[in-house]
Amino acid sequence: MKKDLLKLLDLTGEEIIKILDVADDLKSEWKAGKKHDFPAGKTLVMIFEKNSTRTRVSFETGISQLGGHGIFLSSADSQLGRGEPIEDTARVLSRYCDCIMIRTYGQSEIEKLAQYATVPVINGLTDFAHPCQVLADLMTIREHKGKLKGLNACYIGDGNNMANSIIVGCLKVGMNVSAACPDGYHPDAKVLAFAKMAPGAKFELTNDPMQAAKNADVIFTDVWASMGQEDEAEKRKAAFDGYQLNDAIMAIANPGCMVQHCLPAHRGEEITAEVFEAHADEIFDEAENRLHAQKAVMCLLMREK
Repeated sequence: MKKDLLKLLDLTGEEIIKILDVADDLKSEWKAGKKHDFPAGKTLVMIFEKNSTRTRVSFETGISQLGGHGIFLSSADSQLGRGEPIEDTARVLSRYCDCIMIRTYGQSEIEKLAQYATVPVINGLTDFAHPCQVLADLMTIREHKGKLKGLNACYIGDGNNMANSIIVGCLKVGMNVSAACPDGYHPDAKVLAFAKMAPGAKFELTNDPMQAAKNADVIFTDVWASMGQEDEAEKRKAAFDGYQLNDAIMAIANPGCMVQHCLPAHRGEEITAEVFEAHADEIFDEAENRLHAQKAVMCLLMREK
């Protein structure tokens, strides 16, 4: 695996499967009460410029379960919040810790952090990508379906960081992908360019959620207004009218179709309460698997450091 996990575009399908295999092993070990085979005393610095529940708790718990230590830094806690260049922060933290996780806005910031850091850097979320979440999603789908290759994935909603990572991750492991997004809210152009050229799997981008959901084995959705877009909430509600995951959508999917939501969910907007609760076990398996998938990433990156 490469030095960092910045976006799924950087990984091969084989590397993604390797992470999932390690995650499965770590989950089995933990459930069986076995101690992980990982060097003790590793330190993970976690930089948060965006609020978090799952990312912080899963990473902090994960490094603890591996026998290491997590340090939380908000913008207010660090000199980044006072204007220190991220390249200087990268070089300082590299002298103190074994890995850096950052949850921030611009993808360019994390790319610069990784450029100057001499320890692995993990993307906990940017406006462009959310690789750790999609690794957990793929882990969950494989647990429930027994495979990934050949399954039909559908994404309905905003062409945001989740859409970008879902499209890339699913295609790289051999899943077919249909995405339904309104005009003006399409996934990133780099992702669409990759999707058109991805070998061995089919990709479709449409404005019609019903078309995208037909014959789906798993349907993804996400909030219509992400963090930092709160002032667009009303405009987005209008734009995403008809892009709700509801009983009508589920009725045209394949029998046994899964639902995945990265959370938090806005019931009554992107997903109905009825569909959410009917698939709650899958959704909260997905949330739990953030812990195991991220432990796998940390193991692979820090062992090879």
